[in-house]
Amino acid sequence: MGEEFAGALSVVLRDLRAQCSVQPEVREDEEYPGVILYAPDGSGQGVYGEPDGRPAAALLVAVADQVQDWAVEALWGQGEPAVWPHCPAHPGGHPLTATVVGGAAVWVCPASGRPVGHIGGLPPADVADVADLAPTPRTR
Repeated sequence: MGEEFAGALSVVLRDLRAQCSVQPEVREDEEYPGVILYAPDGSGQGVYGEPDGRPAAALLVAVADQVQDWAVEALWGQGEPAVWPHCPAHPGGHPLTATVVGGAAVWVCPASGRPVGHIGGLPPADVADVADLAPTPRTR
C-alpha cells in the first residue's frame, strides 16, 4: 500500500469512526494494491487510490468516495438508513459529497453546495444521533 494512499485512507476512516454506526474490518491483500473493507455481514469492497501526480486533495476525495460507497452499502445491509456522512442541514435527507474546494478536500451539502467541513475533520456524532443510528438492543 502506497504511503499517500495510506495517509488518505487514515483521514477518511477518522470521519467514518466519528459518524458511522457500522465500522469496517480493514484488510490488506497481497494481490490487491489497496485495502478491502469488510462489513459485519462479511461482504467486502476494495478501496484504492493511486496518486498519479494529482494533488493530495484529489486523492483524498477519491478515497472518500469509495469509503462512502462502502458505508452506504454496509448501513443498508444492517437495516439502517443508508446515509453517510449525514448532512447537518438536511438530516436524513442525503449524505454529504466529497469534493475539492479551494484546493482542500471537503464534505459539501449537495443541495446547497456549501462546505460542511474538511474530510477527516467531521465531529463525533452527538449522543442523540448515535442512539438513532444504533441497532435496537434485543430484549429477552
